[in-house]
Amino acid sequence: MSQITLRVLDGADRGQVFGNLAPPITIGREEGNSVQLNDERISRFHIKIQEDQEKLVLTDLESTNGTRVNGEDTHLRILRFGDVISVGRSVLLYGTRNQIAGRLEGLRSDGLSETGELRAGELVDRADSGSLSFELRLGASEDLQSTLHIPLPPDLPRELTAGQAAQISELLEYLHLRARQLVQSAKVDEKDEQVKITLTQWQDLLDIQSQLAEYLRMIGDPGLKDE
Repeated sequence: MSQITLRVLDGADRGQVFGNLAPPITIGREEGNSVQLNDERISRFHIKIQEDQEKLVLTDLESTNGTRVNGEDTHLRILRFGDVISVGRSVLLYGTRNQIAGRLEGLRSDGLSETGELRAGELVDRADSGSLSFELRLGASEDLQSTLHIPLPPDLPRELTAGQAAQISELLEYLHLRARQLVQSAKVDEKDEQVKITLTQWQDLLDIQSQLAEYLRMIGDPGLKDE
């Protein structure tokens, strides 16, 4: 039987990881769900994920606001590692890092690295609400948008100890190196004013967002560091 891992990229439960879940599972805002989310825009029992003929199938349980997978409205969908599930204000990534890396390796083996390219403009067009986009509207959450539209970046904390300063420096350097690698590997078409990224690069960007979400969650609740 497959084990399900879901990482919350955006929403009130951002940074939470639901791992080693045995299907069938349900996701919703009520107690009694396998995954309970603090999101008033999702239904009491919003979606169900179950195993059928060795495939993992997502079913929308006639939810009020619907479900999207990879930006597309869906009622019934076979899930694959790396899929992005959007329900209400919440955005979830399906699969562990190793599972997603394995799927990407399989795609490369099948010769799909070129045809799997994603264009930033196309992603934005498909991300009307609740799905990930490439133009810093990650999740299309009003609260997140207001944060991202602050005109100036926040100041670094002052009077840090040498150890704290070193930790922050190490963290920022890690994120800077990963972001630089993505920027340098993207293909820029100046004529069409388009930037193209491969499916692997897109999944790497999702992984960075997932890691940031986990950091933010741990900072907001220091007790989580000890779990």
